[in-house]
Amino acid sequence: MYLIVLVTASGVDEAQRIANALLERRLAACVNIIPGVRSLFWWEGRVDEAEEVLMLIKSRIDLLEGLMETVKKLHSYQVPEIVAITIHGGSKDYLKWLDSTLRMERASKG
Repeated sequence: MYLIVLVTASGVDEAQRIANALLERRLAACVNIIPGVRSLFWWEGRVDEAEEVLMLIKSRIDLLEGLMETVKKLHSYQVPEIVAITIHGGSKDYLKWLDSTLRMERASKG
């Protein structure tokens, strides 16, 4: 099962660092980094806001645990946003590429 994982970061540098780690570990096949996201949220009993960067991470369900561990380890937030959304369909060629890209890591480990 394929996923898009949404992660917000404090800035482009942090997002780039996280993206590189995920890609190097083959926990993600592709990461889009979208700057200029304005987030409004509850934090410590009040509404807060921040300029953030949104990451769209393409991966698979079997890699989600490792992906989340990596994000938490590298993220500056006490409670980073990590939300996984199932991909129910899409371009067969793209999904085949995604699967083959992520599969390369699994083959090299075993």
